[in-house]
Amino acid sequence: MREKKNHLYVDSQERSILLHSLVELKNQLIQQGRYTVCVDELIFKVVNAPIKRMKIEYV
Repeated sequence: MREKKNHLYVDSQERSILLHSLVELKNQLIQQGRYTVCVDELIFKVVNAPIKRMKIEYV
């Protein structure tokens, strides 16, 4: 069975907040002496995610 993929569409401000939060989480994990591999992978995915232009229509 295939694994379900989720797509997240964020603007530039939300993206910067997301990256900042992930870096803070990574720093907390380092202070606790825990592994940060999964957070590193998420940071890598957010940084390298393609930018898609979308037109938003307000009703």
